[in-house]
Amino acid sequence: MTIIAVFAPVSFMGGIAGQYFKQFGLTVAIAVFFSLLVARLITPMLAAYFLRDHHQIVTRDGALMRGYTRVVRFSVRHRWLTLAAGLGVFAGSIQLMGLLPKGFIPPIDEGRMLFNVELPPGSRLEDTRAVTDGIVAQLKMTPEIASVLVNGGYTVGIGGGEVRKATLVVNLTHKSTRAKTQKTMEAEVARVLAATPDLRFWFVQSNGQRSLSLIVASDDNAAATRVAARLQSEMKQLPMVANPISSAALDRPELQIRPRMELAAELGVAADAISETVRVATIGDTGPSLAKFDLGDRLIPIRIQLINGARGDLQTLQNLRVGTGRGGSVPLATVADVSFGQGPASITRYDGTRRIAVEADLVGEAPLGEALEAALALPAARDLPPGVVVRQAGDAEIMGEVFESFATAMGAGILLVFGVLILLFSSVLQPVTILFSLPLSIGGVVAALLVAKMAFSMPVVIGFLMLMGIVTKNAIMLVDFAIEQMAAGMGRTDAIVDAGRKRARPIIMTTIAMAAGMLPAAFAFGDGGEFRAPMAVAVMGGLFLSTLLSLIFVPAVFTIMDTAGNRLWRVFGRFVGATDEAAAGPAPASAGAEDAQSELAEAVGDRRQTSHGPGARVPEFAMAEVAMPKISAG
Repeated sequence: MTIIAVFAPVSFMGGIAGQYFKQFGLTVAIAVFFSLLVARLITPMLAAYFLRDHHQIVTRDGALMRGYTRVVRFSVRHRWLTLAAGLGVFAGSIQLMGLLPKGFIPPIDEGRMLFNVELPPGSRLEDTRAVTDGIVAQLKMTPEIASVLVNGGYTVGIGGGEVRKATLVVNLTHKSTRAKTQKTMEAEVARVLAATPDLRFWFVQSNGQRSLSLIVASDDNAAATRVAARLQSEMKQLPMVANPISSAALDRPELQIRPRMELAAELGVAADAISETVRVATIGDTGPSLAKFDLGDRLIPIRIQLINGARGDLQTLQNLRVGTGRGGSVPLATVADVSFGQGPASITRYDGTRRIAVEADLVGEAPLGEALEAALALPAARDLPPGVVVRQAGDAEIMGEVFESFATAMGAGILLVFGVLILLFSSVLQPVTILFSLPLSIGGVVAALLVAKMAFSMPVVIGFLMLMGIVTKNAIMLVDFAIEQMAAGMGRTDAIVDAGRKRARPIIMTTIAMAAGMLPAAFAFGDGGEFRAPMAVAVMGGLFLSTLLSLIFVPAVFTIMDTAGNRLWRVFGRFVGATDEAAAGPAPASAGAEDAQSELAEAVGDRRQTSHGPGARVPEFAMAEVAMPKISAG
């Protein structure tokens, strides 16, 4: 139930982060519930059939177990020192966590690369086709590239669709048959693209976004453009960032027509008449207004427009006739200024304001958090003009949501675990002993990630969830066994030492089994192994350290909590009334109970007669045997 309590809240995480954890949390919680049913129902039945009686062989504890027992007795004897050492380990783990770089998803070799290309403004679709065909021909000469797909006139992510843009999908051979990783292949493809003149390119991830994305938003488009250009220039100096690009649309050549409103009004020319004349001449009329050619079985629309050469001739455009309200017509140049100029190809907004995205790739396995901190520390991102803001976007924004939602879910999970432990131990203080073991696993996670040179990413968050359940279960095995021994009459110190001696073996077996199961994932075997590797490394490191420290620190904390509970009872117990059984006195025995007491008395009497003979004096301990058994009604 404690494991279910840890994973259940994760299924209710909101936002994009919840889409990653919803199925994960529900799957683990339901699977653990069914494993509980198997352990309580099917496993005992199988044991009854397959287990056989064997002569119990009593063996002495080995040197390792005897040494561990002495360590536990020392930790219990110096419990406050042990507690201080445990808190020191936790504080040191928190300090070490600051050394871990932060990321969202580790680089994964998917065997597929996506990159966008952009030609200069004014380029035609034929130009885009010729350039991309040349790029494909060069890429196919690389043996690691299996195929290349070109999607002309469209780009994934920022930019939208234009005839001068294209998206290329490069499929690699299986990673088991090539010696180069996907990151290495991206660098080689980048060199090929960089050698192509008048071409701007950038890689995108499978989700259509780049690795690092910042948004410059403002109502003042000119100010936002200046900040974005400055930020892009400064990001080129960062060693962990490559190919930063601003999404500010490049100005393209266009025909600009500015009506002379006063003169047009005098001549009776409406603004919509000017726009209709230009539209029909350049791109043709709308569908319902087009003439139709009748083929008998279908009608074919006839669109009339100026030829390409005429659309680029300024004098021809100026001589277009515009209808007046009186039924006549005037040249377009009479009622409007016609000229060629430049303007943005597209305008994008973010939360109602003009936005410009500054995006970049990460070099090698550079963590996203480190690159994000470096980019936000640049002067262009800190010294902003009034009305301009820089916001995180893409994976950086989702990463923040994941860590924030994870903290909320973990807090709710720990509270649920605390409630389950209160129901188990019927105590408020002893569950604190169990929860004390949770922070001990942090140091192992941090140390393992530092040794493996991995970032604190979303797979590590998943590993933390797994650790919370396993570490809690190990501590429960110690505390619950000690409480049972104390209820049987054993002293507190002997009970917790005996619990450590008898429960150390199954706890260590659980740890070794879990670590062995995680070992293949830690080596990133198979497709997508790069995603599972940080999770496995974090779980293995946390398990080893928490198991070692829990077997030493939990007994000491157990004695502290037990002493605190006894003292609190002495202080506040006087305000608590007697239990219902004590207030009502001995419960009247039922007829069945009285018969059982009589039979027991007769059996004891027969035994006394057999042992001492008729009329013999009955010892006091024999009379106590009749009074001691308590058989409750029912």
